[in-house]
Amino acid sequence: MISLTINGIPIEVEPGTTLLEAANYLGIAIPTLCHHEGLSPYGACRLCLVEIGVRPRTRLVSSCSYPAEPGLRVRTGSERVLRARRMVIELLLATCPQSKVIQDLASAHGIRQQRFRQEHEDCILCGLCVRVCAEQMMAGAIGFRSRGQGRTIGTPFDKRSEVCRLCGACMYVCPACQLRCTFSEPDKAICGGCANIPAPCVSSGQHDDLMCYMNPCAACEIAKT
Repeated sequence: MISLTINGIPIEVEPGTTLLEAANYLGIAIPTLCHHEGLSPYGACRLCLVEIGVRPRTRLVSSCSYPAEPGLRVRTGSERVLRARRMVIELLLATCPQSKVIQDLASAHGIRQQRFRQEHEDCILCGLCVRVCAEQMMAGAIGFRSRGQGRTIGTPFDKRSEVCRLCGACMYVCPACQLRCTFSEPDKAICGGCANIPAPCVSSGQHDDLMCYMNPCAACEIAKT
């Protein structure tokens, strides 16, 4: 067994357990977009960032793909983590502002304005559709094409794949396919009207190690440390 601490809580896990799995075991919610139960870790969205190490020598890693290590100290809600997470959400929102999933994440993290130019893309390259097609449907009908800014997802030569069974699994897991009303003005890019999510207490900067795991937090009265 591997012993580590997450938000000051000691835990023992099996070798090969990721930090995301260990945090979920403790009931600590870490937002993800490219992670899905039953699929291999990918670490594309960078939304599940956590802070590891002892200050001042700490770093941010993707919890969905980083394995638990003996003696590791992990913070899932430090100010550094929340600042990086909000930046990632803003960038995702600029790429795909019509996504209901991304808009809900923005509302949950207190993001009220999208500062970057909206691209209105229909894909955030999370790779969920590619992995579910290959690993769960055993088809491999779609995949990544090209690299860098030109990277896309589709079938070879944009022709209908002979192994595609039209099962719809790719659309089921896609966060960009779940649409919501949106606006073209950046200051109105986040609706949040359907989410009804209060701002999380961790955004107040009162503490680095999460001590309250109620979702939503009903009454957070954690004193400054």
